[in-house]
Amino acid sequence: MTDKRPARSAAATTLLTVAVITFPMAGNSYHLHMVCLIGINVISATGLNLLTGCAGLVSLGHAAFMGVGAYGVAWFGTHLGLPFYLCLPLGGLLAAGVGMIAGLPSFRLKGLYLAIASLAAQFILSFVFNEWEPVTGGRSGVTLAPAEIAGLRLTTEREMYYLIAVITVAALLFARNLFRTRVGRAFIALRDRDIAAEVLGVDLRRYKLMAFGVSSFYAGVAGGLMAYFFKVVAPGQFGFQLSLFFLAAIVVGGLGTVQGAVLGAIFMTMTPEVLSWVAGPFGPVATGFLAPVREVLFGLLIIVFLIFEPRGLVGIGSRVRSWHPRSWAQRRSR
Repeated sequence: MTDKRPARSAAATTLLTVAVITFPMAGNSYHLHMVCLIGINVISATGLNLLTGCAGLVSLGHAAFMGVGAYGVAWFGTHLGLPFYLCLPLGGLLAAGVGMIAGLPSFRLKGLYLAIASLAAQFILSFVFNEWEPVTGGRSGVTLAPAEIAGLRLTTEREMYYLIAVITVAALLFARNLFRTRVGRAFIALRDRDIAAEVLGVDLRRYKLMAFGVSSFYAGVAGGLMAYFFKVVAPGQFGFQLSLFFLAAIVVGGLGTVQGAVLGAIFMTMTPEVLSWVAGPFGPVATGFLAPVREVLFGLLIIVFLIFEPRGLVGIGSRVRSWHPRSWAQRRSR
């Protein structure tokens, strides 16, 4: 019997490509806005999943590294006059450098203690964003010009959509291929058996810093795209609530998989919108009530998925496929 999986994968890839290209023709401004946010969140969630899900290093400061990337592209563009296609990777590299510094405690700490250390990085960077006015603009933030490519200014959601879509696909492909390399296998060894990995010759310090660097680079690029999308960077955009959002996304989606980051980012981005839509008919009182319980909902989702489905939405999808009548019949025939 021939294996049909490559043909199905090629067909799915083709359909997805066609959908990405044609979506702006069918979607309105709100749809494009939400899809752009999902793309940015997918990039950032993928970075955190590489660090926490793949390498086993917990971080509660992921949003702060997004802020470093966002402020970086704003400063590079405004003060140095660099073009967009240089500002974005430089912002990612700046975030990677800061992330590697924040990852130094991982040499001696792990688990809960490392999480607390990363939380300290979140608060320290939040203080810098608020108080370093010559660079960050203080509490009022900074504005930046729209991204410009070959003389074309990307000012609308439709124009930003294609840019975000291309970068999102590139980030996902890189993450997927990283799992197949020596670096990806070293990350998994860190997560599963760090002492055994060290005995086998894996340089723990090197790969821990590399994991923080790659994860923070993803966060910095996502933060830079967010800055160009909203045209403004403010400290309130990168608080602890956003770090909790991405932690919930990778837990809900599925730790250690690219699909988990994608599904988790989509689910967590759309959940508040769905709740607002449900509460809309009940008036502004119900809508206002849902706003402060958003973080509570994220925490409850983390607890529920950790208890009942640790593999997240990816695990649920695997179970659904295994329950398919054809799959059940094939297993029984064996």
